[in-house]
Amino acid sequence: MDRKPNILFILLDDFGWTDAECYGSSFYETPRLNQLAAEGMRFTNAYAACPVCSPTRASILTGKYPARLGATQWFGGFSEGKLAHVPYVDYLSTEERSLASALKDAGYATWHVGKWHLSQHGDARFETYPEKHGFDVNLGGCEWGQPMNGYFAPYGCETLPEGPEGEYLTDRLTDEAIGLIEQADLETPWFMHLSHYAVHTPIECHAELVEKYRCKSEALGLADEDPFVEGDPFPCLHKRERRIKRRIVQSDPVYAAMVENMDTNVGRVLDALDASGQAENTIVFFFSDNGGLATAEGSPTCNAPLNEGKGWMYEGGTREPLIVRWPGKVEAGAVSEQVTTSTDFYPTILECADLPFDEKQHCDGTSILPVLRGEAGFERGPVFWHYPHYSNQGGSPGCSMREGDWKLIEFFEDSRLELYNLRDDISEEFEMGDEYPEVRDALAKTLAEWRDSVSASIPLPNPEWE
Repeated sequence: MDRKPNILFILLDDFGWTDAECYGSSFYETPRLNQLAAEGMRFTNAYAACPVCSPTRASILTGKYPARLGATQWFGGFSEGKLAHVPYVDYLSTEERSLASALKDAGYATWHVGKWHLSQHGDARFETYPEKHGFDVNLGGCEWGQPMNGYFAPYGCETLPEGPEGEYLTDRLTDEAIGLIEQADLETPWFMHLSHYAVHTPIECHAELVEKYRCKSEALGLADEDPFVEGDPFPCLHKRERRIKRRIVQSDPVYAAMVENMDTNVGRVLDALDASGQAENTIVFFFSDNGGLATAEGSPTCNAPLNEGKGWMYEGGTREPLIVRWPGKVEAGAVSEQVTTSTDFYPTILECADLPFDEKQHCDGTSILPVLRGEAGFERGPVFWHYPHYSNQGGSPGCSMREGDWKLIEFFEDSRLELYNLRDDISEEFEMGDEYPEVRDALAKTLAEWRDSVSASIPLPNPEWE
């Protein structure tokens, strides 16, 4: 019997759809991601289940939509505006049989390296750390949503032995991942959840790389342009006195340095697979948990041609880069327009490993293995989002769905519906509800029925709003 494939799942934080050269960036340099795409399948319509991190991360590991889990906000977040705060589950329950647990039950070694952000806060946090969700190893995973002391050591992370002063976190996590690969028992398949904190804030990187992109920005004439456009006031109460600050061009040298460093470290892990002789039997997934940070907190990147970014119901908030490499099984250089979302990873990985489905668990996911194999006739069906919160980036509470080329967004403040045809209008510039009322109304009915089916929470008016 053939040995089951290793699974390397590389998950980035806040990495936007156009933050790689192979997805259209002309400022950031990502040669190793370009190579990965040339060796595997690049998806153009892959989505995170939420425009912020924790809910998407939960969807990957459970195969369930965040609304079904009740985990609809980034863990620790609180927001209100015209509508009141919506209570949510702020940890990943151990009652869920995670993807790691399913693989561990099947004989896989299971390793988590990097960001977790799926735990309770305070003393109870240890009860929902990665070790409680089927991971044999946890290096760097805790309740943090970002490096609390910055990317340079000392880190002060209780689940990662301290590094020498000045060590860079993305480099260090890669070292840990490589160590696990090099020491792997070649008779035992493994699953690595390599979850980088990069490229989340704080935006900082090695000085020499920053200088490289500062010079590049000047040479391209970008340093002379104002990359920002000031927008409306934030709709959330805690930022009501500030205005949204949209970046309209990729030109931030520090962010660009972080992207290149991340790319280099992805390459280091892939090289370790080659050197250890494991590359041919390892499936590599590359993905991000939500869109690029484009409208607040320094607005370090731009997701154009997509609309908005992290924290928004528009495409810039949820459409993600997805690359899958599986030598001999996935055609090299393939590009797929198939719509897929983060709940699909769980059943896909089980089927890739020739393991039985757990449909009570990944009830919102669909295996895309037929797509990876290049088979015709695959039908995914609609995908859904539910984010009933105000984001830190300017987004307001809403829900949405995509079916085929059509996308419908419902905003909860005023029950406004917006309809877009994404094949003709990837930037969501032309609202088409009045032109296609029958499409709008049919999708709105489907969306409402889906919300009811997962018991999605709907925000109520806020009596404190004036």
